[in-house]
Amino acid sequence: MERRIRVLIVDDSPVNVEYLCELVRSDPRLEVAGTAAGGAEAVERVASLRPDVVTMDLRMPGMDGFVATRVIMETVPTPIVVVTGSYEPDEVHKSFRAIEAGALAILRRPAGPGDERHEREVAELLRTVRTMAEVPVVRRRPAGRSGTPTVPPRAPVRPWAAGPSLPERLVAIGASTGGPPVVAQILAGLPRRFLAPVLLVQHMAPGFLGGFVEWLSGTSAIPVTLARHDEPLEPGRAYVAPDDMHLGVTPGGRTRLCRDEPDGGLRPSVAHLFRSVGAAFGPRAVGVLLTGMGRDGAEELLELRRAGALTLAQDAASSVIHGMPGEAIRLGAATYVLPPEGIISALGLLGAGKEGME
Repeated sequence: MERRIRVLIVDDSPVNVEYLCELVRSDPRLEVAGTAAGGAEAVERVASLRPDVVTMDLRMPGMDGFVATRVIMETVPTPIVVVTGSYEPDEVHKSFRAIEAGALAILRRPAGPGDERHEREVAELLRTVRTMAEVPVVRRRPAGRSGTPTVPPRAPVRPWAAGPSLPERLVAIGASTGGPPVVAQILAGLPRRFLAPVLLVQHMAPGFLGGFVEWLSGTSAIPVTLARHDEPLEPGRAYVAPDDMHLGVTPGGRTRLCRDEPDGGLRPSVAHLFRSVGAAFGPRAVGVLLTGMGRDGAEELLELRRAGALTLAQDAASSVIHGMPGEAIRLGAATYVLPPEGIISALGLLGAGKEGME
């Protein structure tokens, strides 16, 4: 019999712990290695039990989930999935600080039985826990007592406009599991006067995208906003697809949001974004496919390449999950296969203003 994946469940609520234990035990491939009611106990239990994966709540008395994640990744590196039921701004912000500290994914605690979301969210939780348990993780260097993010915050940046004409180039980025820190790294590395708008689809549990945008804004070299329907694209600004909305672009260089049918079960989908960008910008587009489960956007990246666009796929060594970029590479869709640093360099070749490399 194949060895089951051992899960440590961390939550200060006995009700939540029992619920998550029940969900984990419902999957024959998983078993509960133990539980912890707080961050300090979680650190101790990871060291003693050596679980394959940890589900981590954030709001806990004493040592919270963010600090516990940081300490675990500095001492006994273990795959960590943040599981939270709170959407308060401070809690969402801590979720992304946990990602900075080394957590691999953020999920909402599944709705209870009887809720229409229950089966879908339970399936996503169990699939993510199984997948993250297989991800190699490395020891993080201590971040200091203050828990300083690995990417230093930038001063607020202001957009600059190149006039009302259609942007010469457009960058479309798609990411899923493991994507947030890579997206943050790429946006932080762009020239401050980047000569193209950036459209981004990041697969994420509902309720977290607003916090994701706020988190990105703290480190990005260019302004980052949630996309709104029918706004003109500005060079040097990043537009993030909102919850449950496909993001595209019109031939006139304006955003297009819609609730068309999910593409491959996803809305927003990278496939929709890449198709739209290819139709509107063709060889003037740049498609970037980053780490993630599945194959969303892989075939559409190939279509972008056939249309003459520059296409970039993240390499396997730097990807948490090489599903999406790996499928694109298999199809021959990538002009270049690069780590995040190489993607930054390639995008930088699109050009910057005189003050762009400050």
